[in-house]
Amino acid sequence: MAPGIGGFGGLFPLGDSYLVAGTDGVGTKLKLAFETGIHDTIGIDLVAMSVNDIVTSGAKPLFFLDYFATSHLDVDLAEKVIKGIVDGCQQSDCVLLGGETAEMPDFYADGEYDLSGFAVGIVKKDAVIDGKNIVAGDVLIGLPSSGVHSNGFSLVRRVLARSGLSLKDKLPGESITLGEALMAPTVIYVKQVLDIIREGGVKGIAHITGGGFTDNIPRVFPKGLGATIFKDSWEVPPVFKWIQEASFHHQFTTLNPPCFNEFTTYAFHPHDLILLFSQAGRIEDAEMMRTFNMGIGMVLVVSPEASLRILETGNGSKPLYRIGKVISGEGVSYS
Repeated sequence: MAPGIGGFGGLFPLGDSYLVAGTDGVGTKLKLAFETGIHDTIGIDLVAMSVNDIVTSGAKPLFFLDYFATSHLDVDLAEKVIKGIVDGCQQSDCVLLGGETAEMPDFYADGEYDLSGFAVGIVKKDAVIDGKNIVAGDVLIGLPSSGVHSNGFSLVRRVLARSGLSLKDKLPGESITLGEALMAPTVIYVKQVLDIIREGGVKGIAHITGGGFTDNIPRVFPKGLGATIFKDSWEVPPVFKWIQEASFHHQFTTLNPPCFNEFTTYAFHPHDLILLFSQAGRIEDAEMMRTFNMGIGMVLVVSPEASLRILETGNGSKPLYRIGKVISGEGVSYS
């Protein structure tokens, strides 16, 4: 069995190297693209989701292929989407090798489409980042995100629907609209991460996607290890504060919820239940950490010695944060 099963990318042996492959889409963030008309960055999200996965193994992306499906091809719209894909490939220094455009009449609503893609990279076998050498006391370094990235949008859309605001309204306290904040393209970490890896000391890397900190960080740990996250060690972007604090309690008063036995017969989406049982409409911290990246899109597990060097030298204009440590035990705790 090739190493990496259950990891962020799949590894295939090739001589003294591994090919590392990753595939993904952008989920229901597409719905916001349709509603805002912002199509020129959704392709960046698409590339980011795959190349960020494969760089967690230390792999340099080689090429990317995409799949674009719609009922009737709108050339102008498709060009905007493809422009984003090209931008994403340039940011990750990989080749857009090709793709497939599928017209499927009556399958998608007018003006809507679906996107998916995959990336392939390469890493020497003796340079694979696999987490096997992680030990208690190692340091977690967080790389900042641009916002929500491409996960958690099913819950975001429910929050928006119950907030009384529209995508054209300003993000409270900020100069940009909610649509602009939520559609901010996913950061592509490839060049930044590969630069840090070259300096040595990186033992594991977690891409913070669906599942947030709680589910993704343990994926890189050997059995018997967990993490403590220092919650106040980085600045949480305003969009997450809005998601958590937006009040939808008044929306649920119209439901007139019955007693529990009767309630069990009602059909709710799981995200509706999260909102219904949150205190006064506020999503609990634990659920936020399990759903969103909370401002940290990639986590590096490094030795204490390497952490001092990495944090001291930084990475240009992008801040780095010491967000936690590896501990004996299981799972992720927050302090």
